Amino acid sequence: YDMNKSFFEQFAELMKVVPRLALFQRNSINSDYSNMVVESKNVYLSVSVTQKSENVFYSKSIDGSKDIVDCLNVKNGSDSLYENTEAQGNYNSQYLLLCRNTIDSYYCVDCVNCSNCVLSYNLRNKQYHIRNRQYTKEKYLEELEKLNLKSRVAREKLFTEFQEIKKKAIYRFGNITKCLDITGNNLLNVKNGKDCFEIYEAENCKFCFRILYMKDAMDSDYGGWSELEYEYITGAINNYNVKFSCNAWSIRNTDYADFCNDCNSIFGCIGLKKKEYAILNKVYSKEEFTKLRKEIINQMENMPYVDKVGSIYKYGEFFPIELSSFPYNETLAQEFFPLTREEAERNGYSWREPAVKNFNITIPAEKIPDSIDEVNEEILKEILGCGHKGKCDHQCNTAFRLTDYELKFYKKHNIPLPILCPNCRYYERAKVLTPLKLWHRKCMKDECLNEFETAYSPDRPEIIYCEKCYQQEVY
Repeated sequence: YDMNKSFFEQFAELMKVVPRLALFQRNSINSDYSNMVVESKNVYLSVSVTQKSENVFYSKSIDGSKDIVDCLNVKNGSDSLYENTEAQGNYNSQYLLLCRNTIDSYYCVDCVNCSNCVLSYNLRNKQYHIRNRQYTKEKYLEELEKLNLKSRVAREKLFTEFQEIKKKAIYRFGNITKCLDITGNNLLNVKNGKDCFEIYEAENCKFCFRILYMKDAMDSDYGGWSELEYEYITGAINNYNVKFSCNAWSIRNTDYADFCNDCNSIFGCIGLKKKEYAILNKVYSKEEFTKLRKEIINQMENMPYVDKVGSIYKYGEFFPIELSSFPYNETLAQEFFPLTREEAERNGYSWREPAVKNFNITIPAEKIPDSIDEVNEEILKEILGCGHKGKCDHQCNTAFRLTDYELKFYKKHNIPLPILCPNCRYYERAKVLTPLKLWHRKCMKDECLNEFETAYSPDRPEIIYCEKCYQQEVY
């Protein structure tokens, strides 16, 4: 360690020479084209898939579920889902939003313990409903057949009606289940959480996103089964007392680690495995490590790193943004906090213009067959054109191909072929998500004076009720 250089200067030099894994995966099978996959198999073009999930395609944040295509935030043993968002325990259903334990249903919002429901909302323990109207089983099946779900043209009309149903539904101020002393959204079994989003089975957490089975964490995201974490991003598994680190698992008592695993008491290390008392990847005795670590922390206070826009980084700050391997517009930040290139560069973030793509499209979007019955395995040889043709802000791939599993899934569930590439489908799906931010609002039910913190901004079209009014209306 060179006391004449700042810590982050030396860490940046180490970054340039230590190799890293191309993708973060652990105990996963046949998932070569997906990132942050843990104990799962057959995962394709998806991210953050855990807990023995299987056959997951074009999806994000999937836990303990199988046969999942084009879905977002699915958990609790869900099975055979297409275009589900915020799903728990659903089965064989398509285009569901905020539904739990719902079976054989289509285009529904906030339905719980329901089966065979279509174009309905706010139902509880119901069966054979279309547009919130009760049918006999025989009549329901007749009406379902008339919807012609195999046709894309028919589906587009249903999707348009689905958008109107979303506006009619009543939404609870937050998607919060079995929680105590919390603020945030999309929380399940959380105790004492402040401004947390997409977390479950957690306790004593603050400013966290997409974590599970976590205790005592702050300013952390994408991790689980850990305790005592601060300023940590991506891939925390079985960690204890870890600060200012990323992409590490089974590490303890550590500061500033990147892609390390099964280590204890390390500081500023990259790519280490089964090491102890190391600084900048050099191993010391316990006494030497303790002494040098203290000296480095003092030096970080007296000789902080200053980036090109003047931001100061001392001990206790996460890595400088200049050390990021990724351009701003290719990260999750751009989805939740979008910036123009000028704004990003003004803040010191890097930017990458998308590469020009010239695929040899064999079937343009407008020529893709309307009905799933019109296609066979020959379609697997074709290059399909995306309907957006690159004229969107969704990182459009302009073209895509189908996989064998995907075609079989569409055939089995009577789903017409998509006409958008996976990236565009994801961005269209993500539009319904609430931001990682809370607003102070009043209940929208007449004469109710209750106030609350909610992730639904005042300019959104949803009808937002407090807990009491929501329960009275829905149950």
